[in-house]
Amino acid sequence: MQGLVTANSNAASSFLSRIKQSLAESAGDIVFGMEDGTVSIFGLVFGVAASSTTSAPVLLAGATGAIAAAVSMMAGAFLDVQTSRGIAKAELERERQEIQNNPEAEKQEIRERLSGQGFSAEDTNTIVAILERNNDAMLRFEAAFELKLGDTAERNPFVHAIWMFLSDLFAASIPVIPFVLLPIETARTVSLLLTATLLVLLGIGRARIAHTNLLLTVLETLLVAGIAAAAGVFIGKLVSG
Repeated sequence: MQGLVTANSNAASSFLSRIKQSLAESAGDIVFGMEDGTVSIFGLVFGVAASSTTSAPVLLAGATGAIAAAVSMMAGAFLDVQTSRGIAKAELERERQEIQNNPEAEKQEIRERLSGQGFSAEDTNTIVAILERNNDAMLRFEAAFELKLGDTAERNPFVHAIWMFLSDLFAASIPVIPFVLLPIETARTVSLLLTATLLVLLGIGRARIAHTNLLLTVLETLLVAGIAAAAGVFIGKLVSG
């Protein structure tokens, strides 16, 4: 029994560890997905709400728009990662063939690159000697310093697509939820406040990930959402006459 409990505990810990790792790797997708979902549906919802006297049209537009946007972003993230991974794998295979077919030329490239970085001739020869013991080590070196692929070839398109879908759908639902629970007049105000709060948090997240100015990034995020809302209201008023 104790062994079973330990095995289950280890499995749960491993699962949580994988979730955390995928979350960290997809942080950019999550922030981008949430920002896209919030801004696009915020503009749509306020465009419809500006010309409606009941919440039904707002809910219909918001719900269908949120699902469509989330699926679209999920597909886009999947295709982007899949394409990037395919290109990276092709470049790695080409580099692998070059190392196998012309190892001396590849070693000379490495020597020149290390020399350019300030390594002495002795250190350069030592590093090359270590690398040539294993072709995979030389390939990893070239992938990092010549091809600059990072972990592109190892990224999982399904993981990035799922995080993109969940983050986009969650954020897109925020402007819509008040119209489910409240009269339309109150819902407009509550939706505006909730969306503004989320956008501020997203701006902070963007600033931390991109290491940009916090205040400017938050203001930029709010400005983009404000433009989207103004455009939605303008079109809504124009169509409703």
